[in-house]
Amino acid sequence: ATWDLRVWGEVVEERRWNWAEFNQLPRTQVAMDIHCVTRWSKFDTTWEGVALRTLIEQGLIQPKPSARYLMQHAEYGFTVNIPLEVALADNFLLATHYDGQPLTPDHGYPLRGAVGYIHGRDNLMTPYFWKGAKWLRGLEFMAKDRLGFWEQAGYHNQADVWKEERFG
Repeated sequence: ATWDLRVWGEVVEERRWNWAEFNQLPRTQVAMDIHCVTRWSKFDTTWEGVALRTLIEQGLIQPKPSARYLMQHAEYGFTVNIPLEVALADNFLLATHYDGQPLTPDHGYPLRGAVGYIHGRDNLMTPYFWKGAKWLRGLEFMAKDRLGFWEQAGYHNQADVWKEERFG
């Protein structure tokens, strides 16, 4: 099957981009620290990709006023939920590259959600890294929160790094 990214749910119009189309979208780089729920961190990482906020600002995705949450849908039915305000912040990216190189399959190629801590931006909620799905295939805008794969397995729904919210 050919890769594509589908956007649906609480949006004015469903969207779908194939890989070539996705790579034509406006790109950005974000430097951030990432924190894993298993207690390791990696500092000063650089990610490149597409900011969800930019797609909305440019009218490429039009969430309905009822949209409050985002479910990231990945290969094999894997899902990750986050509040829409987190997905629209500067520290969330639809990432295609890590440290200047395309993502490898182990790290979510071709597309993953990447979320972390930007130095000096303590106003942004910083979730653990699992809140960015690997092997991303879809973005579902939702009015009500639904638990993703790890949250259903007992992981904390908010996953705030600074509060050490690992398990629910």
